[in-house]
Formats: sequence, structure tokens, C-alpha cells
Amino acid sequence: MAESELDILQIQALLPHRYPFLLVDRILEFEGGMRIVGIKNVTANEQFFQGHFPGYPIMPGVLLLEVMAQVGGVLARKTAMGTGRPTVFLTGIEKAKFRRPVVPGDQLRVEVEVIRRKDPFWKMAGKILVESSLVCEAEMTAMVKVEESEA
Repeated sequence: MAESELDILQIQALLPHRYPFLLVDRILEFEGGMRIVGIKNVTANEQFFQGHFPGYPIMPGVLLLEVMAQVGGVLARKTAMGTGRPTVFLTGIEKAKFRRPVVPGDQLRVEVEVIRRKDPFWKMAGKILVESSLVCEAEMTAMVKVEESEA
């Protein structure tokens, strides 16, 4: 694993999410404060497929946005780690577009890059690809609150 890669245990150390809501399996690339690439493996046993939709399983669009937000959260959290304990709050989603359904067996490549940052606010652009096909794209805003460490 390359130095910029993160495995699931390292991701869990950065994000508060846990099963069944942790939607990032691996980070492939990380350029501090600028860009990140993550992976989500979509399997047939995901809980949401039981009701969305029986006989025609499609990953809900809102969960695609959540995958993007979690990858962006890793970027913001890992970038802000220097001073204390950062918490990332999603504050907005804009320009969301869904291009094709995501089904069991797809591997999502999630690419997020910073558009603008003026602490504590971040604006990021994200896109999700399956192979080379664009699945989803959106712009996200977030606020990073850093709780200072007690000495």
C-alpha cells in the first residue's frame, strides 16, 4: 500500500461512521488539502438493496452523495489533523447530477477536489466513476470544527 493510501482501519480512525453507514472502503490517493480518491465496493448484500428496489437493486442517489461526502470528510479531517480533533459537518450539496444507476458488483471510484477553502469552510467538487463511466457529480460545502486538545 502506497504512503498516501488508507485502509479501512485508518479510515475508521478518521470518520465517526460505522457499519452499515461507513461507505468508504479504501483511499487510493491523498494530496493534502487539495485532492483525494476513494473506493466503495458495492455488494449485493448491502442493506439498502432489500427495499431499493426488490428485483431491480439500485443504490440510492442520496447514498452516492453520502459516499462523496465521506471521502471529502476524510480529505478535510486528514488535512486539519495538526491542531486538535477535527469534526467535519456537511453543510450543503449543489449541482448534483446522476448519470446512470449503480448496481451490485460496481466499484465506485470517488474523486474529490477542493474548489475553495477559507477555514472553517470548505467547498469541494466530487465525482463518482464506475470504470470510466461518470455515475454522479456534485459540489459540496462543509464546515470543519476543531476541538482543541487539552494539554
